[in-house]
Amino acid sequence: MSAPRRPRFRKPFYGWWIVAAAVVSQFTWMAAGPTVVGVFLNPVVDDTGWLVWQFTLGTSLAGVMGAASGVFAGQALDRHGPRPLMLIGVAASVVCFAGIAAQSSLWAFLILHAALGLVGYNLFGSLVASSAVSKWFVARRGWALAVGSVGVSLAGIIAPVAMTFAVDTWGWRAGYAALGAFVFVAVTPAAFAMRRAPEDYGLAPDGAPPESPGAGASASANAAPPPSAEAPSLDRRRAMRTSAFWLLTAGFGLNYAALSAILVHAIPFVSEAGFARTVAASALAVNGVGNLLSKVVWGYGLQRFETRRLVFAAFSTSGAGVALMVLAARTGMDAAPLIGFSEIPTSQIILFAGFFLYGFGFGGTIPISEFIWARYFGRRHIGAIRGISNPISIVGTGLGPILMGAWFDLSGAYGAAFLAAIAAYTLGAAIIGASREPARGRDLTG
Repeated sequence: MSAPRRPRFRKPFYGWWIVAAAVVSQFTWMAAGPTVVGVFLNPVVDDTGWLVWQFTLGTSLAGVMGAASGVFAGQALDRHGPRPLMLIGVAASVVCFAGIAAQSSLWAFLILHAALGLVGYNLFGSLVASSAVSKWFVARRGWALAVGSVGVSLAGIIAPVAMTFAVDTWGWRAGYAALGAFVFVAVTPAAFAMRRAPEDYGLAPDGAPPESPGAGASASANAAPPPSAEAPSLDRRRAMRTSAFWLLTAGFGLNYAALSAILVHAIPFVSEAGFARTVAASALAVNGVGNLLSKVVWGYGLQRFETRRLVFAAFSTSGAGVALMVLAARTGMDAAPLIGFSEIPTSQIILFAGFFLYGFGFGGTIPISEFIWARYFGRRHIGAIRGISNPISIVGTGLGPILMGAWFDLSGAYGAAFLAAIAAYTLGAAIIGASREPARGRDLTG
């Protein structure tokens, strides 16, 4: 057996380089995918004559195929680390975005989006990046996951405004081409900064030195475990036999359905309510601000509070935000301005408040979900476990935007569909609240 490799950076801090790479990769994943889909929807539909649900079918195919790729991506992550997956994702994303920019056929649009999800940006998204972070931290996992998901927040602030300007100025085809170029420039160096696990470098999680062979015998039987200690991990087969696996999968699946539907249809919803596209893009940026500011709250909470309570808090906050969006649409542009905001319509203030709360709750989705999966099942096989849970829970990600788009095509309004998203948040929180951490008192790694 070869000797452990030595990292190029100082050992106690190397895990934070993994976190930094996760910030960049998740920023790019969100900027190239969920946060900008709504920017492209109306321009593409108006130019091609497609229906709204046909456009959203492309995004949904990317989500479904990304979930399918998680089965092999999770196992590859556990065995080989995130770097090869991320580089494959970069190459495929560049090719697919160039093809989408050049095509004029609905079938080509759908096929390219399916390929983009299968071997494209999902290979440097949350599944890969956050699972890599979970392998490097135990005691400080909550903070590490919260910081690592800051890229998602920044993408919500920057990407909608930047891409709205680019698409409105140069057209949607140039916008897709620019996304491909950005993926290559941003993710390639982040991939080379990634590493598989601290044990490869003679470290324990959190940058601690590995326990010496005789340490256990000399230590007091009543001594507290080291900060990075954790119960043995479950492998994928045994994890799937627990009720917790299926409850988490179903609960987060409902969350993803609501989340993806709102992200895809946010700009069209705001525009349909009578607001300008610039206001819609600004509302998404406010969503990103709420997402970013929430990281401190969720990171602090994960270190100190029971995780299921945080799930309820995050989902409830997002649901309250969606309720305010619906209220803003129904208030209308003719409502009198609030005192002290004479230049801003009341409906716009309510709209921004709704997007802020939605983003604040959304900001907890990645760190809380990744934390609870690693807490329940351990970190050794976390990639394989998350990879097999994704195809099931991400069904919601695919169906949510399609169902919301179909509802709009049939009714001409979004109101009832947005209320259904609130119901999905509520039910998802209740299902996860019913879960319990599986017993892991002995080595169950198979």
